[in-house]
Formats: sequence, structure tokens, C-alpha cells
Amino acid sequence: MRTQAPVPPSSDLFSPHPNLSDAINRNIIRSEVEGGVYLADLPPESGLEITTQNHFYTVQRRGQEETEMWISGHPDFCPAPVPVRILGSNWGGSMLKVAFIGRGMRLEFRHPDYRVPIVTSRIREIREIPPDGRRPAALRLQHVSAEC
Repeated sequence: MRTQAPVPPSSDLFSPHPNLSDAINRNIIRSEVEGGVYLADLPPESGLEITTQNHFYTVQRRGQEETEMWISGHPDFCPAPVPVRILGSNWGGSMLKVAFIGRGMRLEFRHPDYRVPIVTSRIREIREIPPDGRRPAALRLQHVSAEC
């Protein structure tokens, strides 16, 4: 009789948290599977092209702070580049994955002319704009581990 040694758990994968609801744990796991990018991982002077269900946004880093960006692409809120602070992404509710932009999630950012954050429709695709301005390539979106 042959047996296999147990596979040790990977520290890179999210383990459901017993104090979070099944829905929240499911959303966190889904964000790992669908992929995304932490803003801290973007090189200076680089940017992103973000396609949502309703609009196409261009996001460009504007300072040393990882969340300080210029954004354009919405006909009402940002038809031309506007300086914003990217808060992160959410699943359509109030729970925010901070400084993270993920597929299947909604981008949330603070606009200088509005008191409440702006939330986009679901993100379909994310492409990196390299600092040298070459044609954007689809990001190799990492499977990321969530922190609670």
C-alpha cells in the first residue's frame, strides 16, 4: 500500500479567518484568485490602464506616496487628469482592501472636489504603463495574500 506524505500548508495562501463571515472570507479568496496589484509595487513614474464595466481609466503616479495618483477617464468626475488619493478596492460594500487594485473589485478614490470617495464599477482589466511610456502590457497579476 502506497501513501503520500501530507502537503504542508503554504504561507502564501489565505486561510479563512474564523472571526470573519463566509462572505468576507470568500471575497478575500476571490481577490487572490482574480489577481490585482498593490500600489506599493508600482515603480515611480509608472501608471495603470484600468478598464471597468462602464469606463476606461488612466492612473499615473504623481508623487512619492504610493496612493497619490493622477486619474482620468470618467466623463463627469475626471475627464482630464485630476490629482487623487487611491484608497484601494472594495467588493461593492464598505470593506476596503487598502492600496490594492483588484480585478472583479471596485476602485475607490478621493477626489479633491468631492466630500465622499468615488467608487467605480467592477474592474475588468488592469494594464501597466511602464515608466518609459511603451505600449502597456497586461499585468502579471499576483496571487496576493490578504492581511486582516
